[in-house]
Amino acid sequence: MKRSLLLGGVSAVLLASSAASAQTLNEVQARGVLNCGTHTRLVGFAAQDVGGQWDGFDVAFCRALAAAVLGDPSAVELVPLNSVNRFTALSSGLIDVLSRVTSWTFTRDVGRDFEFAGIIYYDGQGFMVPRTLGVSSALELDGEKVCVQRGTTTELNVADYFQVNNMRYEPVPVEDAAEAERQYLAGNCTVYTTDASGLAATRAEFETPGDHVILPEIVSKEPLGPVVRHGDNEWGDIVRWTLNVLIAAEEYGVTSANIDELMQGTDTPEINRLLGTEGNLGEMIGLDAEWAVRAIKAGGNYGEIFEANIGESTPIGLARGLNAQWTDGGLLYAPPFR
Repeated sequence: MKRSLLLGGVSAVLLASSAASAQTLNEVQARGVLNCGTHTRLVGFAAQDVGGQWDGFDVAFCRALAAAVLGDPSAVELVPLNSVNRFTALSSGLIDVLSRVTSWTFTRDVGRDFEFAGIIYYDGQGFMVPRTLGVSSALELDGEKVCVQRGTTTELNVADYFQVNNMRYEPVPVEDAAEAERQYLAGNCTVYTTDASGLAATRAEFETPGDHVILPEIVSKEPLGPVVRHGDNEWGDIVRWTLNVLIAAEEYGVTSANIDELMQGTDTPEINRLLGTEGNLGEMIGLDAEWAVRAIKAGGNYGEIFEANIGESTPIGLARGLNAQWTDGGLLYAPPFR
């Protein structure tokens, strides 16, 4: 009798778990819109143009995910969030996924009931100063006023860095990158610290970018990635493997320009599985066979998205660096599609 009750209880738990695991996907498909949390404004990553159109590296991922799940890259409601309210928006269900330059850390992954779906950008924290300050190293910043966003790993890292190097600083807390830019340009702080990519994006908007220097020190590891809630494994898999689709597509030479041709069939089994012309990976993830094709078509593969939004030919001017494919000396690596 006890055995029967135990097995019945386990079965009930498994059934409940299975139902819960499809919750976000079902809600998104019933709504017909993906609610994607992103930055209030960080040019190159997520920003609106004068016509109100959103563009950027993180926005492109939102559109790829919407294309995979809903068949339409424009079926996205972009929710601008600052560093303080982004996690509340995710935990409350206001958004389905957070795609907003968010660093993967132990406490965020374990202590907040969130799950990171992978690393979309390998970054590190740096410092920017006016050229007129006359410094060439972060070790010369003793006693300076430093603008830093509240509720971020940046806030903790800068405190550690100054303490370890026996330096003093006066923090000037800000809510987001836009406020940091205003405070910095107004002279209310002589140093702005955030992820190096964010510094490059902010500087690109200045009237005279050459008047500002990004110092050489990188003082932290900031693995940035999309975030979902714990407990919905199916949705987590979809977000994770959509990111992997974009990374793998670049590795295998699948682009927005040649994807239709490659869908006619190739001699490379993994490309065929990726594009759904072989195997049943779409069915396994709870979507149709062409979910990955739609994700790639939305804005291209990882390399195309990078170059269009933040690459060296853009005002942001970021080199691939650590974000190059593993075959080119970088850290970018997608698990096999098999």
